[in-house]
Amino acid sequence: MTKVDASDRTMLLERLIAAPVAVVWSAWMNPETLPKWWGPDGYSCRTSRIDLREGGEWVFDMIGPDGTVFPNHHRYRRVTLHKRIEYDLLWGENGPKHADATIEFDDLGTKTRVRLRMVMASAEEYAEAKRFGAVELGLQTLGKLARFVGAQ
Repeated sequence: MTKVDASDRTMLLERLIAAPVAVVWSAWMNPETLPKWWGPDGYSCRTSRIDLREGGEWVFDMIGPDGTVFPNHHRYRRVTLHKRIEYDLLWGENGPKHADATIEFDDLGTKTRVRLRMVMASAEEYAEAKRFGAVELGLQTLGKLARFVGAQ
């Protein structure tokens, strides 16, 4: 099998959070808490359906500070407790695939390193996401997670 080079369409976001992996994981994998912190600063989530498990999905709208609605659909392919989440990111419910996403949780005792990797559908989509500010907005999202778990 030939390995495909996806470096021209891969976004990697990373943050060290001063909280144990169980705490960070719980904030991410709890249907009550995930929508409370997900999204960049000033954004909120309106959930239609949420089932955070392997084979589950989260259908939601991310709402920008100006009221702009961004429909999202996450389909969870693989969930490994306290370690890894893999999902497809779609443009709205059952829409076209935007990215393959992977979140890794590195247990560092009293801290957790969170890595979110998104392999976009194309290099063009990645370039557009970067122009839109997706890296900065994604880092804001991880910052909201850190604040949510009380680990500034």
